[in-house]
Amino acid sequence: MNFVQPIRDPDVIEGIKQYLRLRSMRDYLFFCFGIYSGLRVSDLRMLRVGMVRNKKHIKLIEQKNKKPKKFIIHPKIQGDLEKFISGKRDDEFLFASRQIKTKSKLRGQPIDRSTAYKMLNKAAREFGLDEIGCHTLRKTWGYHIYMQNPHNLALLMEMFGHSNLHITLRYIGVTQDMADAATIRL
Repeated sequence: MNFVQPIRDPDVIEGIKQYLRLRSMRDYLFFCFGIYSGLRVSDLRMLRVGMVRNKKHIKLIEQKNKKPKKFIIHPKIQGDLEKFISGKRDDEFLFASRQIKTKSKLRGQPIDRSTAYKMLNKAAREFGLDEIGCHTLRKTWGYHIYMQNPHNLALLMEMFGHSNLHITLRYIGVTQDMADAATIRL
């Protein structure tokens, strides 16, 4: 398995947001929810319209560890989110696939993990990024939280569910940044 990186440059993040917004409001909001919540793609995919309609916070049970999670809907995306869900039923998936599922013939199912991966990688190629994958959104969130307040590592560790500070630093790519900086100073 390849180790993916966070998107470190805030200007690149803004560029990707604009790029996605022009192409697909669904993909733009998916990206924004990922970088503003720290949710795993498996949890993002399962969000439903009723979980976000007229809400400030979202509450859910994480699929991987079965723990409750509550997070704020970032104010920067509130307006776009309200427009996006206007006219949708509360039971619809927020990030629904446009495809009809091959085996079940069902419509309106959540986007597939591979669809999220392809969308992220297409945007990444436009901005010259590599080592991008589904965990990039979660890592980007953690990286920027850490960079804003490196003294709050225990909070990040708790939010990620990590048992060790070193795991959290490695996960968000800070360990590599420190190693690169130390080598350059030699």
